[in-house]
Amino acid sequence: MENADPADAAVAEPPAGGSGGPGGSGGPGGSGPAWRFLVRPRWLGWHLLVVVSFCGMGWLGDWQFRRALSGNGLSWAYTFEWPLFAVFAVVFWARTIRDEFRIRRGEIPDPRAISAEAENLPAGIAGAVQAAGAVQAGGVPGEEEDEELSAYNAYLARLNAEVRHHGRWHGLR
Repeated sequence: MENADPADAAVAEPPAGGSGGPGGSGGPGGSGPAWRFLVRPRWLGWHLLVVVSFCGMGWLGDWQFRRALSGNGLSWAYTFEWPLFAVFAVVFWARTIRDEFRIRRGEIPDPRAISAEAENLPAGIAGAVQAAGAVQAGGVPGEEEDEELSAYNAYLARLNAEVRHHGRWHGLR
């Protein structure tokens, strides 16, 4: 497991005042406790899914254990796999909740907002983003770019332009 983060402790135990302090607000400019999102219907569905999955995988592990005791040698592997899958589900669920707390506290940017901003960029920005990508990849500004790489990037840009709104015609977006 990971070491406890002092900032996570502030969220886990809100101050006595309720909504004041580092973990007490629902986010930047938000009101109410930061954990309030956990009782929304969508999150309640996720909690229920995790509980049912954990219990189901535990039952499957017990079933395989009983089969292994009755002489099925292959069931010994499944006896240990199902509880491992259950632990994996709980760890994934806990990390998802932790990441949501971090998004709401403003420690990491919201991926939904980033993808929405990227889709709404003007067409002229694409060149600047591509140039920034070349600099990050180790390219030096002012250095000539490989012709084959330029041709491939142009090909990818053309493919992207051709299929950009394709899903909307078929009701996919």
